[in-house]
Amino acid sequence: MWGLVPLFWPLLKPAGAAEILAHRMVWSLVIVGVALLVLRRWSWAGELLRQPGRLGLVAVAAAVITVNWGVYIWAVNAGHVVEASLGYFINPLVTIAMGVLLLKERLRPAQWVAVGVGFAAVVVLTVGYGRPPWISLCLAFSFATYGLVKKKVNMGGVESLAAETAVQFLPALGYLLWLGSRGGSTFGTEGFGHALLLASTGLVTAVPLVCFGAAAIRVPLSTLGLLQYLAPVFQFVLGILYFHEEMPAERWAGFALVWLALTLLTWDALRTARRSREALRAAAAAAGTETAGSAAQAGSLAEAAGPVGAADAAALADPRSQ
Repeated sequence: MWGLVPLFWPLLKPAGAAEILAHRMVWSLVIVGVALLVLRRWSWAGELLRQPGRLGLVAVAAAVITVNWGVYIWAVNAGHVVEASLGYFINPLVTIAMGVLLLKERLRPAQWVAVGVGFAAVVVLTVGYGRPPWISLCLAFSFATYGLVKKKVNMGGVESLAAETAVQFLPALGYLLWLGSRGGSTFGTEGFGHALLLASTGLVTAVPLVCFGAAAIRVPLSTLGLLQYLAPVFQFVLGILYFHEEMPAERWAGFALVWLALTLLTWDALRTARRSREALRAAAAAAGTETAGSAAQAGSLAEAAGPVGAADAAALADPRSQ
């Protein structure tokens, strides 16, 4: 669904990007509010309101995702679908770079190589476009920042979307009312079908997110990470085959470097996950051997201690008591 979203935004013309964005904010809150009513999940709201620091982070997340949504809608409707898809290809590299710079995380050699290749790709694309790919960079940095803030907020997908759109709601509604008072709104002037499409921006926002949240608890994390590449792949293919955007050789070269960096990241992540599983299995086997030895030791101690001291001897022999 996220990969096919570029087909949806052009249907909302003649509404401009700002009007579409405002409707997306307003109707998303309506959809998520209904979902929370059905699920009866409201206890988090009172807890959030009692935590000003966390509430501030939600406001920051709302501001950052507003920028991301707005730039993406404008980019698609202005004919920059391929460059917008590049932003979500670059996003994992930006996220890693932010982890190093802001969270002082340490990278493995393959990750350093991937980040370096990604930087080279941006340089090549800058030459190809004759300017920095600012749409891609804006989308990548805004979404990476959004992920960083959400990590600190630590809320569920539906709850966090509800909190963020609640922050966005009043400014968005105020803008729509102001636009209507000036005669610039298309909501009531372009027919019922157009109004229905604008209202459906809430569903377009909420449904993929709910599906993602449902998948996150059912699908292995490594698989989920790979699946997230499908959205920019679909967007890239749509940009070339459906929207017929130009792809000169230097842009192909830049994209090829980005894909090389993502291949390195994916290979490194899968290799690390496999090594972690093997280490866990080895640790579990060692723990089983140690437990068997401890049990034998407990039996010897129990025999020496007699009926009264048997339980105490077993407890002392248990590795978990140390």
